[in-house]
Amino acid sequence: MDLFECQGEQEAKKELESLYEKIRYHNKLYHTLDAPEISDAEYDALFHRARNLEKQYPHLKPLDTPTESVGSTVQSKFKKVTHNTPMLSLENAFSDEDVAAFLTRSKKLLELESKATIEIIAEPKLDGLSASLTYKNGQLILGSTRGDGTTGEDITHNIKTIRNIPHSLQPTDSSDIFPETLEVRGEIFLPKDDFLKLNKEREEKGLPLFANPRNAAAGSVRQLHSSITKKRPLMFFAYSTASSLTSLETHLESLDRLKAWGFSLAPDIKRCTTLGDILDYYESINQKRASLPYDIDGVVYKVNALNYQTKMGFVARAPRWAIAHKFPAERAITTLNDITIQVGRTGVLTPVAELEPVNVGGVMVSRATLHNADEIERKDVRISDTVVIQRAGDVIPQVVEVLEDSKKSRAEPFVFPEKCPVCGSHALREDGEVATRCMGGFNCAAQTKEKLKHFVSRTAFDIEGLGGRSIDFFWDQNLIRSPLDIFTLEERDAQSITPLRNFANWGNKSALNLFQSIDEKRTISFDRFLFALGIRHVGQVTAKMLALHYQTPEKWVEEMHVLSTENSVMSETFMRLTSIENVGHIIALSLLEFFKDEKNVCLLEDLLKALTIIPLEREEIKETPLTGKTVLFTGTLETMSRDGAKKQAESMGAKVTNSISAKTDFLIAGTKAGSKLEKAKKLGITVLTETEWRNFFEN
Repeated sequence: MDLFECQGEQEAKKELESLYEKIRYHNKLYHTLDAPEISDAEYDALFHRARNLEKQYPHLKPLDTPTESVGSTVQSKFKKVTHNTPMLSLENAFSDEDVAAFLTRSKKLLELESKATIEIIAEPKLDGLSASLTYKNGQLILGSTRGDGTTGEDITHNIKTIRNIPHSLQPTDSSDIFPETLEVRGEIFLPKDDFLKLNKEREEKGLPLFANPRNAAAGSVRQLHSSITKKRPLMFFAYSTASSLTSLETHLESLDRLKAWGFSLAPDIKRCTTLGDILDYYESINQKRASLPYDIDGVVYKVNALNYQTKMGFVARAPRWAIAHKFPAERAITTLNDITIQVGRTGVLTPVAELEPVNVGGVMVSRATLHNADEIERKDVRISDTVVIQRAGDVIPQVVEVLEDSKKSRAEPFVFPEKCPVCGSHALREDGEVATRCMGGFNCAAQTKEKLKHFVSRTAFDIEGLGGRSIDFFWDQNLIRSPLDIFTLEERDAQSITPLRNFANWGNKSALNLFQSIDEKRTISFDRFLFALGIRHVGQVTAKMLALHYQTPEKWVEEMHVLSTENSVMSETFMRLTSIENVGHIIALSLLEFFKDEKNVCLLEDLLKALTIIPLEREEIKETPLTGKTVLFTGTLETMSRDGAKKQAESMGAKVTNSISAKTDFLIAGTKAGSKLEKAKKLGITVLTETEWRNFFEN
């Protein structure tokens, strides 16, 4: 070996060590934590660079090379499941030549002539989370993730919430017999529209966004509480079985059998016999990729004959009889013309990049999300920059980066607004949150309708006949645009040329009933009134504590006026406010922001004139075993409502909380109590069943 070869090997060794470290790091982010930092294309580039160096210097390849591993280690919070047959990954093809090489290699392994025909089944490659389902005598008993290929995570309780996964199999006829143990493998995914809806909700709540539907699906399945998974409309497409099915000779027959037993399959599965057929299929799927309701990142080709699959076997991390033909990353370069601000229904201000229209993967993109102020600053995005656009997960267009060449002569950094662009109210970003919110509340058209629905909800004004749908109707008719409009509705209706009784689905009786219901709610307790205002962070318990402390709304308003005049967290008024039970620094700041807005103050004054607010008297409570104790209810209560149980506890002098800590004295556990029960046991907190609580209260 000459000097140049020696230097080359040393450099290769250093590069390989660096590549291995990066690949393991990104494997953990992608497979275990569902939080990738780089695109699939960037990961593939790292992986194939390492593979090429291993081929060039095979003696540098370690036994535990990440290029021959599958996935990553499982999370400790889930029970481990050992797969009877390893759940392997697939080798990737990135060009037509790679696919041709796969066919040539397959024929050699099968000892066939070069002109021989091999049937190939081509399927869309869903970009989701691989999962395995095990059935015993036709009943679903286990669901698990792929994990590292050998060991996965037990996610049975979450798998059972996915609506298109059969819990029991039904034979198609008397001659159709499924194996005693059947293992079905497939992909869990979140449809694009549902992903958009989920991310919008998270953005409005100031929560971190999922990078793409795959991450959202993985994050949903890896919830400790299946109730969260159930709320997310996940789907499952089966793509193979790891069990032997008698009398079947091909992969396509096994898919047909799974479909007959109730499993959903990916559409557009096709049988191909030539390289031309395969490449035509790839191109047709790539063309319709953007219009599909779910994410795909390529096409999978599988040798159809099952005896051929057995003969071809496996390499370390993948079957020899299958390969994934990956799509190129869908990116484009364009000019950022402007940055505008959208206001969501909960008041969250979201920056939007207004772009020179550009085609990204068959879709014309003219707008892209910039997420929040931190993202703009981190990427240093400015108006007139030349930017790279990517449709994240083929769904949400986003700005990936600014091209260096455009940074020579640039606009000033974007200044995130301190006022709402819709209503002009103050916009606040609270400590620890990524979202900036409009504090205008009812005065902001972007969020008023949702605030109105809260105002009339059961735990607030509770106006019978005026629910969410009625608010939508009155909003569309421009009859209710603020809480005050509710209490002037009857008066205005009497003077209207189109009274309420003349509208569809309304009549004289229903209109009169609604006016009577509204009239009955002109008198309300102080705590309910406070809660109905929808001031951020002021929930029912906090509203009650404020009402008990100030006694009357006049005293509360007077104190808040002083607070807004001082406008300081160091003032005596602010300190006095935070000394109230359940009112911390964040809630006090939220109250301060509410009263700093003159429109909120005017609305409040108008409501106080129109309504009768009953002071909340502190009840005299006899000394009981629960006096001064902290009580938490969790799970489903079967013999009483949650509100009724809370009132029972409060009538005995207890403080009812919603979160568990070492200061909790009693936990009353209903059915499906979950993590709070486990934590209570660890903390040594007294746990009572619902029956024990009822007996305790009655005695």
